[in-house]
Amino acid sequence: MRISIVGSGYVGTTVAACLADAGHEVVNVDIDEEVVDAINAGEAPIHEPGLDELVAAHGGDRLRATTDYGAIRDTDVTFLALPTPSNEDGSIDLSAMEAGARSVGEALAEKDDYHLVVVKSTVIPGTAEETLTPIIAEASGGTEGEDFDVASNPEFLREGSAVADFQQPDKLVFGATTERAFARLRAVYDSVVDDVPVVETGRREAEMIKYANNAFLAAKVSLINDLGNVCKEYGVDAYEVADAIGLDDRIGERFLRSGVGWGGSCFPKDVDAIRAAARAEGYEPQMLDAAVAVNDCQPERLLALLDGHVDVAGQRVAVLGLSFKPGTDDIRNSRAIPVIEGLQERGATVVAYDPVAVAEMREQFPDVAYADSAADALVDAAGAVVVTDWDEFAALDSEFDAMARPVVVDGRHVVERREGITYEGLTW
Repeated sequence: MRISIVGSGYVGTTVAACLADAGHEVVNVDIDEEVVDAINAGEAPIHEPGLDELVAAHGGDRLRATTDYGAIRDTDVTFLALPTPSNEDGSIDLSAMEAGARSVGEALAEKDDYHLVVVKSTVIPGTAEETLTPIIAEASGGTEGEDFDVASNPEFLREGSAVADFQQPDKLVFGATTERAFARLRAVYDSVVDDVPVVETGRREAEMIKYANNAFLAAKVSLINDLGNVCKEYGVDAYEVADAIGLDDRIGERFLRSGVGWGGSCFPKDVDAIRAAARAEGYEPQMLDAAVAVNDCQPERLLALLDGHVDVAGQRVAVLGLSFKPGTDDIRNSRAIPVIEGLQERGATVVAYDPVAVAEMREQFPDVAYADSAADALVDAAGAVVVTDWDEFAALDSEFDAMARPVVVDGRHVVERREGITYEGLTW
C-alpha cells in the first residue's frame, strides 16, 4: 500500500521504517528539514535498537521523507503520529494534532479518492470524533464516511524495543465507524504481522484502551514499589517476594521489578492525562493518584539510603544511568533528574555516566561533570547510585575499589552485593 505518516519522532519513524520493511511504500511528512534529510539519506533521526538497519535499508527508496503535506494525496492511508505533550494541569496539548489534521484536510481537498486518516498518537476518548474529524472535514470540504474516515490505531511501542514491539505485537487495536475503514486498516497490517489478536472496536474505546493499558502498568509498578518499600523496612528481599507472587497467573511476573520508579514519555504523560480527563468529568481517580505519589517518592527514598551512610555535601557522587530505561537515549521524566537535583541540593559534586544519554542530560544539567565510562565516574567517589539498569553496570566489580568510600545504593537491582562495598538495595 501507499502510506503517509505525519510526524517523525519515536513513533512516526519506527512505524514508517517497519511498514517499509513489510513492503509498503511509505512517506514521512515532517516540518524538520534535518530529520527529512536524514531519513532520505538512510539515517535514523533517533536512537532505537534495530531502527538504524531498517532506515539504512529502505531510506530514500521505499521509505522517504518530505516537508510537503501534498505527498499524502498520492497515498491511501495517513497516520497522524504527532506529539501530545502535557499542559500544566496534566491535560494533553492538542495543538500539534490540530495543526496536522488541518494540513491533512487541506491536502485532501485536492484528492478525489477515498482516504483513511489514522490517529496513532495517544489522545483522550472523543478526540478523533469531536476535534480531529471536524477539522479535516472543514479543511477538505469532504464528508466523513464518504470521502474520508478517521480511525484510531493506538501504539503500544516501548522505547528500547519499539521495532520488535511493532513487528511482534501482543495485540492490534482498530477503532473505526465504517467497514471500509476497518478493511483498510487490516490491509495495512496483513503483511506486517501474523496470528495476532485484533480488537475491532469504536474510536472512543480504542483511544481509552491505550490509556487503560499504560495506567494499569504504571499502577502495577507503583504497587510493587510500595510493597518493596514495606519489605525494606522489615529486612525482606522484595525480589524474592515478587518471584513468588509472579507465579500466580492472576498477577504475572512482568512489571514486578521494584526500584526507583517509572519515567519516560508515556507513563507520566498518559497517567496525568487520564487523571485530568477524569477530574474534568467530576471523578477523582484515587488509585492513579496514589500510583503517581508512590512513584514520585522513590528517588528521595534512594537518596535517603545514601544519606544513611555518607554526608554527600562537598563529596563526589557517581550517578550511573541517565536515560529513563536501558536501550534508549530518552531522558524525559528519567528518575535520574530528581536524583541529580536531590544530590545538588545536598551540596554534592555530581559525576554522571550513561552509555548513550549524556548529550541529552548535559543540555538539562550543564554544570554536572560527565564521565566517559562507569569506571571513570566511580573514581574517588564517596558514593554511587544506580538509576538505570544498563547491562554494563551488572559487570562492575573491581571498579568499585577506586571509590574514596565504596557506598553503592542500587535503584534497579543490577549490581551484585560483594565484599569490599557498602551495598544498599532500594527495596531489598
